[in-house]
Formats: sequence, C-alpha cells, structure tokens
Amino acid sequence: MNYNRRNFLKSSSAAAAAGLFFPYGESAAKPGFLKTPAQAGFQLMVMATNWGYNGTIDAFCAAAKRDGYDGAEVVWPATETAQQELFAALKKHSLQVAFLCQSAGDDWKTNLEHFKKITTASATNRSQKPVYINCHAGKDHFSFEQNKAFITYSQQLSKDTGIKIYHETHRSRILFAAHIARQFIEQLPDLRLTLDISHWCNVHESMLSDQRETVALAIDRTEHFHARVGHPEGPQVNDPRAPEWESVVKQHFDWWDKIAERKRKKGEVMTVLTEFGPPTYMPTLPYTQQPVADQWTINVHMMKTLRSRYQ
Repeated sequence: MNYNRRNFLKSSSAAAAAGLFFPYGESAAKPGFLKTPAQAGFQLMVMATNWGYNGTIDAFCAAAKRDGYDGAEVVWPATETAQQELFAALKKHSLQVAFLCQSAGDDWKTNLEHFKKITTASATNRSQKPVYINCHAGKDHFSFEQNKAFITYSQQLSKDTGIKIYHETHRSRILFAAHIARQFIEQLPDLRLTLDISHWCNVHESMLSDQRETVALAIDRTEHFHARVGHPEGPQVNDPRAPEWESVVKQHFDWWDKIAERKRKKGEVMTVLTEFGPPTYMPTLPYTQQPVADQWTINVHMMKTLRSRYQ
C-alpha cells in the first residue's frame, strides 16, 4: 500500500471516527470521578447543538433523538415561521429545549435593547417553555456598569417568568476572561453561569493553574456547562479522543466533576451541552478547508462519555 499523506488522512479520520485512537469514554468511566450517592431529583440532561448541522430542524431533532440526546440548545429563532418549525420538530421527536440568546449591536444601547427583546420573547413564548436560557450578552469592551445592565435585566426576567437564565463564559462577551468574570461573581450574588471554560483556556493561553481560586468561584456558580475541550492556543482541540490531548481532556473533566458532585449531592438536574463546533471552529486542512474530524461523531462521543461518567 502506498501510505502517502492522503491515505494517512483517510485512515486516521476513519480511526478517529471509530474512537480507536483514544477511547476516552472508557478511560473516563474508570476511577477518577468517584460518584457520590445521588439525592432524589438528580438527573443528567444532555443537550445537542444544531450549530453546523446541515439539514432541516426536523432532521436535526430526529438525529439528536436517535443518538440519545435529551434535548437541544438552539439559537432563539428570529421569525415566527422558524419558531413554529422548531416547536413542531421538538414535539414530534419528544425533545426538551433550551434557547441561546445572543445580543447584537455595536453600541451599548442598541445591544442592550436587542438583548431585552430576544430574551423576553424566548422566556415568554407560549408554545415551548425552555429548560433554561443561555446568554451571549454584552461585549468585552463595554464597561462594568454597562454589562451589569444585561445581567440585571435577565435576573428580573427570570424572577418574573420562573425561567432559569444563565450567562456564558464566552469570548467577546461579558464573562470573556476569568479575572473579569470574578468581578461580576463577587458583586452579583444571584449571577448563575454557563461554564464554557474552553474559552478561558484560550483567552489566558493556559490551563488556568494560576487562577485556581477564580475557577473555583466560577464552578460554584455554574448551573449549566458546555462540554467542549479547549487548550492554551484555541477553544477546541481537533479531536478529544487523540492521545496528545489526554492531559487537557482530563483537566476539563476534573472541572466538570466538581459540578457533577454538587448536583448529585443536592439532587438537582445537571444540564450539559456537547458543543464541539463545525469548520472553522473545527480545525481544517489548508486549501481544501476539509475538517480534520467529524463534528457530530465527536459530540455523540462526548455525550456517551458524560453518561458513562455521571449518570
């Protein structure tokens, strides 16, 4: 066999898709996370993302249900037609839903008004009550008081509607960096987080060993997390099953274990989104832009790993 670069890429992609390089799902189930007895009410709910899915919303929901997801976290649809298509697909395939609300607008006032509009619409729609709302709100360059206005509004909306609303540790948004997020955590005791710590690994170009106290504070405020693995040079490893990422994957599971332990002890629902993204979030080959791994396969792998470890 002429084992040239093209053949290597084909064979390695197939091996990765089959989980042959590094079956972390098996490794994750081994001792390392010692499951504390779960109190009544504990439930693991794993959500799918349609980010990067090439197909209809009905086809996406069918695939998510087929592969074992409990629900989906999707961007709040902009039109009534898209909303009705989503609600119909969720009902047809018996899936829960969470909404992602992303504020838009370059200046603070426009951004805030857009945020108010979409979060209110998603929280008060009569067709589908979300399990939670996840927020990409504000901007990293807005002032503390300006960004605080987004959180204050969402907290009041949550109280008025009974919908859980979280703010994500996401680049370019309010909680883009660990030290900035700490200021909001310390001054806003009711703030609850969606922890996507892969962003902080990238922002701080480290695995955050020098900010352990801040990470611990964030974990204590986390109600929902995104199971994507980042590293010091990017928000997403090319394939979490590859052996070169073992220590980075382990570090992420160490963080997530602390959330799971708290949820189990309190008997609370633990929601997780598997959110490995498509090209070019997923690394690609030069010239062809071919992704180096299969997004859907990796996310399903992560979902099964989470179930093996935490359920």
